[in-house]
Amino acid sequence: MHSNIFDKLSFWSLFSVIVLLPVFCLPFTNIPIETSKGFLLVLGLVLCLVFWTLARFSDGRITFPKSWLFVSGLGIILAFLISSLFSSNSYVSLFGTMLDVGSFYFILLGFVLMLMSSVIFRDQIKAKIVLLGIILSSAFVLIFQFAHIFVPKILALGILSDKTSNVLGSWNALGFFSGFACLMFLFVIEFFPISQKRKIVLAIFTLFALLLMVFVNFSLIWVFVGISSLIIFVYKISTTFHAKEEGEKKHFPIVSFVVVIVSLLFFVSGPILGGIIPSRFQISNTEISPTLGTTMAITKNVLMKNPIVGIGPNRFGEAWAMYKPVAINNTQFWSVSFDSGSGLLPTLTATTGILGILSWLVFLLLLLVIGTRSAFSSIKNGTNSEMTTFFLLSVYLFVSAFFYATGTVMFLLALAFAGIFIGLYSMNLNKEISFSFFEDRRKSFFTILLLLVVVILSVAVSFKYVERFISVSYFGKALSAQTESAAEAYINKAISLYSNDLYLRTYSQIYLIKLNSLAGKTTDLSDAEKADLQTSFDMAVNGAQMAAGYNPSSYLNFQLLGSVLQSVGSLGVKDANGKAIVAYQKASSLNPSNPGLKLAIATLSFAEGKIQDAKDYANAAISLKPDYIDAFLTLSQISKSEGDNAKALSYAKTALSFSPADKNLIQYVDSFNQAAPAPVAPTPAPNKSKN
Repeated sequence: MHSNIFDKLSFWSLFSVIVLLPVFCLPFTNIPIETSKGFLLVLGLVLCLVFWTLARFSDGRITFPKSWLFVSGLGIILAFLISSLFSSNSYVSLFGTMLDVGSFYFILLGFVLMLMSSVIFRDQIKAKIVLLGIILSSAFVLIFQFAHIFVPKILALGILSDKTSNVLGSWNALGFFSGFACLMFLFVIEFFPISQKRKIVLAIFTLFALLLMVFVNFSLIWVFVGISSLIIFVYKISTTFHAKEEGEKKHFPIVSFVVVIVSLLFFVSGPILGGIIPSRFQISNTEISPTLGTTMAITKNVLMKNPIVGIGPNRFGEAWAMYKPVAINNTQFWSVSFDSGSGLLPTLTATTGILGILSWLVFLLLLLVIGTRSAFSSIKNGTNSEMTTFFLLSVYLFVSAFFYATGTVMFLLALAFAGIFIGLYSMNLNKEISFSFFEDRRKSFFTILLLLVVVILSVAVSFKYVERFISVSYFGKALSAQTESAAEAYINKAISLYSNDLYLRTYSQIYLIKLNSLAGKTTDLSDAEKADLQTSFDMAVNGAQMAAGYNPSSYLNFQLLGSVLQSVGSLGVKDANGKAIVAYQKASSLNPSNPGLKLAIATLSFAEGKIQDAKDYANAAISLKPDYIDAFLTLSQISKSEGDNAKALSYAKTALSFSPADKNLIQYVDSFNQAAPAPVAPTPAPNKSKN
């Protein structure tokens, strides 16, 4: 009896995680949507594990599906753990700032979700309940986001800032989710024995999904949905043809046909047709990310330096800074730091070495082989449509994650759906591992001890996570604070709960703003203000130094330290500029292709009177970015200080050639002409004759 109660509680805990993932957020808070979904994942999984363990204490029996997919999943977890432990910054690889996608703990929780989904939803009735729940939550997301496009201010919820803001994360992620929902509705319409009224309702939801895909207008989504719906349509037509031969009544798959035609139409027309609706509603899709080729190039460089374990999970941003192609400096995104590659799966494998790459390849190949063999046989026999549905939808989600950084929701749904498929597949073939531990005392002792350790660790981790989760709220309040004192109070509370380099950089910037505010006063400072000035100076510098100490592999921390020292150096603090140069040099070593860092060193070197160093670094910046206007202006200033106005004018004209409409540049070039002396006729040389 107690076992049955706890099993039900475990079921509803995990059901809530999977079904609420697409819609869950914390309105009118300063907590980002991705972070709130991480909170749902941790809380739901912990409750699920606790209730499931209590149920096992009652019945004394543990049952798991028997599948090689679990072994391959364990291989991924071990690969990420080993890579994290060998990482130069293990803390960032293990957890990240806030359960970052790609960190070890996120991967661990994702595969625990897959395992528990296979255990709890391994029969068809429970799988149908989950499918119904995800259909309803997906329909709600589609309707809500469609309405949000028309009334964004009313449905902002305090967290959605504009029309493209959504509860999935990025705008393209919403498009991929719409494609996922469209295929889910389509599959239920075509292969599940439901009433005509329900088919009509699902067809309406399919229309909403297509409309949102039109608003997103991302060609890759049309490709995936078009190919998938074409397969469904062709198979449905073939079964209809055979059914007519046998005298059965089958209907033409009109919904599948419409989805195929619409997908083909928008893919072939490209921006001509696809851009009409977004432009009419003033929707701009400005998301940028590295290409697949660039991501593979980053991965290759990481493998050359650390072939087995890589540089560690959750460190793609550092790999990008170190190995990004110089050609990127010729684009307008030359100063952008990317924390993910072309897709989520390439990002996960880019930093975990050969171990990570092979573990993911084995897992995905096993999923495809086992799933393909079982799914199509179930469709053919007309049995267990749920198993096929969860398999095909998980494949769609994994493929999407390969080509795009889909984010938390779709990646976790992919793992959960794969887990449900494993459970149904194992149950269908009676492939399960089951043992009772109450019959043997030794077995009972060690099993109960292991289950208790799982519960204790789960609860301990959840408490630690909640503490860090609360810090996110204070951090958000610090960013949106209207006064310096409020920002100072909030950031100190956030750091007291969880200290990391993001918080510490913000901490330093807040005190730097306060320092500049006090230093910029025109009246004499009181004794209290002078003390506050000194305190702000110490806090700004210490915050930047602590950020660099927390993660010495991130160029952003040393860039901030250099910026802080440069600011206080401008206020007359002794040796600050020299220390700022050292900090910028360290940042430049971590991001060698960044021309901005080299120009910062050149500017400080010029201020310190190190003319040759200033020239060298300015020229290095230009070699990385040939159209770098600020670097040419710096060289112009250096030449002007040396009295070489001709060279200074030459640099200024070069800068103007890159931006001929810039009024400030035009005025700067004209200043040379105004300052030039009037030409003087040359004096003829005296005529010297030999006597």
